[in-house]
Amino acid sequence: MYAITIPEPGGPEALVWGEVDDPVVGEGEVLVDVVATAVNRADILQRQGFYDPPPGTSPYPGLECSGRVAQVGPGVSGWAVGDEVCALLSGGGYAEKVVVPAGQLLPVPEGITVDRAAALPEVVCTVWSNVFMVAHLRPGETFLVHGGSSGIGTMAVQLAKAVGAKVAVTAGTKEKLERCAELGADILINYREQDFVAELREATDGKGADVILDNMGAKYLDRNVQALAVNGRLVIIGMQGGVKGELNIGALLAKRAAITATTLRARPVEEKSAIVAAVREHVWPLVSGGHVRPVVDREIPMPDAAEAHRVVEGSSHIGKVLLVTPS
Repeated sequence: MYAITIPEPGGPEALVWGEVDDPVVGEGEVLVDVVATAVNRADILQRQGFYDPPPGTSPYPGLECSGRVAQVGPGVSGWAVGDEVCALLSGGGYAEKVVVPAGQLLPVPEGITVDRAAALPEVVCTVWSNVFMVAHLRPGETFLVHGGSSGIGTMAVQLAKAVGAKVAVTAGTKEKLERCAELGADILINYREQDFVAELREATDGKGADVILDNMGAKYLDRNVQALAVNGRLVIIGMQGGVKGELNIGALLAKRAAITATTLRARPVEEKSAIVAAVREHVWPLVSGGHVRPVVDREIPMPDAAEAHRVVEGSSHIGKVLLVTPS
């Protein structure tokens, strides 16, 4: 098969489309012929040499994919050759074939094409596990997501609205904020021109956000705490703004607030499978019913993965950028 390899870490040009060995299916696994995958920030970090895949997993980038079942391994039930699926991966999505633990497979939802389904697994599992399983966002609460026009952000807006929350977003352009509003965002904050703490307080009569989903890390830590409501929950899932920040514990105590930091890629198969099962139960009916949809900016042929990485690093996109395998 062919896959995107990284012979040496570096810029987008480090991504090389080349012939590699086919993956071998093991106990409890399924082989998928990949139709599409999506570009995530973790792929960029891996390309740069900063985020190696977990031991024993595929060395190729790609944390999600969609395609068709090509082979079912020993001990697997519920899946058959030819089934259209999408999957949460530890790596390997940038390839023509990938082996997936059966518990990390999802059926392509009704009304979604098999290629567009590649935009779902990573973002839906990230949002559902963090915003709902960890932070327990409830109807009527205020939810703030930073980077509202990103793949994570566009899904977080839709899911939070689907459960009856009031949604605030930050984004860097008028166009991105308008797209967030179309998806259901109630409070629109241009982080280049406005102070999100002040804007959020004004929009919530001084209360703040009950739940914040943050991809910035250190840069936003202090202001995120300021923006929290009493009993608020801050969930950090990224470090785009650095890894070391100063925390005002007094402010945290006064608000009886909680801070949680999580990653998804390195979790054991059992934990990922539990998240996938929860997504299938709670989110897939919303997708099939048309209440939640993947937001796809563009599709690019997988051999041109370097172009896709340039797009994502430039942050000009809205939603997900997909890589499609050659037909």
